Amino acid sequence: MNNDPELNGKYLGTITKDFALVSDTLKEASYQIRKRGFSPFPIFPVSKTDLPIGRLLIGKYEMATVWNYYASFLEEFEQLKLVEEADVFKQAYKDPDEFCCLFVVDTDFTNFVFIPYPED
Repeated sequence: MNNDPELNGKYLGTITKDFALVSDTLKEASYQIRKRGFSPFPIFPVSKTDLPIGRLLIGKYEMATVWNYYASFLEEFEQLKLVEEADVFKQAYKDPDEFCCLFVVDTDFTNFVFIPYPED
């Protein structure tokens, strides 16, 4: 797992634009996933098409975003064999109160990306 510094500009632009619209919802969902004891490691898969990972949180037509946003967590990624070395993932995982862990899925790019939440 890595947070690729070479994130293609086409992804960075659309993700950043969308993130401004959805960050409050994702931050609250992250808090609820942790508070309710589902996992200390929330992950938000994002894709332009439907994904069989997690539960749809924000559809791209709901808020006029480019991406669909799903809510999930590390343990589901382990069950689906998307994360095989949980210890490595946990070491790389950033503070969920400050960063959102996105799992970006597109035809040319699939990776974890950590984006800081906007300052209040």
